[in-house]
Amino acid sequence: MLLRMQFTVSARGKQAAVPIQQFIKKNYAEIPVEQIDSFFGFTEPCTLYGGRFFSSTELSRYDVRSLYELNINLRLPLTNHYVTAHEYEGNAEFLDKYHRKGNSLIITNDDLAGWIRIDFPEYKLEASVIKNVNTLEKVADAFRIYDTVILPMASNDDEAFLNAIENKKNITLFANAGCAYTCPSKICYPSISKANKTGDAKLFRCSQKIKERNTIGMYDFDLDYLQSLGFERFKLLRPRKGDMTGY
Repeated sequence: MLLRMQFTVSARGKQAAVPIQQFIKKNYAEIPVEQIDSFFGFTEPCTLYGGRFFSSTELSRYDVRSLYELNINLRLPLTNHYVTAHEYEGNAEFLDKYHRKGNSLIITNDDLAGWIRIDFPEYKLEASVIKNVNTLEKVADAFRIYDTVILPMASNDDEAFLNAIENKKNITLFANAGCAYTCPSKICYPSISKANKTGDAKLFRCSQKIKERNTIGMYDFDLDYLQSLGFERFKLLRPRKGDMTGY
């Protein structure tokens, strides 16, 4: 593994009372700290979150300060599908609190990305995996709005597609995969967006309950191979208990 490989790593499921240094030592000891570009997870409540249901703070104020001291950035998953201008304005204080060079936002809604680009220019904006950017045309469209783009897990298997991408240094690939790797519909994402608006976890939906599919559990990709194709940025999940999917 070459030093220039950089990771954004998951704080999903972390308890706020657990210091981030202890969390890193337990969950990511195999990764040199200088190769951790950022941690992503929930700080305080925010209706712009998506991807996972917000139940509690994962990265405390102490954690955020500690990350900065370690030269690790904060990446906030503002991947909710549904955002109004009024709601955006109501979250201005939240966005201002973490607005600093190096920090980034993972975004699904293009309107939200546009508003933030104007009002909070220090943030790097990353197109969420939820946008399913899986063609060269979609990659080009995404780069008109976003600084970096996360490709779907399954794209790691498409060597022709990966080789054809020109701006590889601003592409993020998954280092490992959970249940989304084999999911054909991913209805969980819009359902979680709705749940995070209301706080009602009962709104969550999963396609596994509708149609059985093959699940292979957590899967590690060959990062040396992906790096040999020219990619340097990787997103690393933390396995959930049972090893069927990741945080």
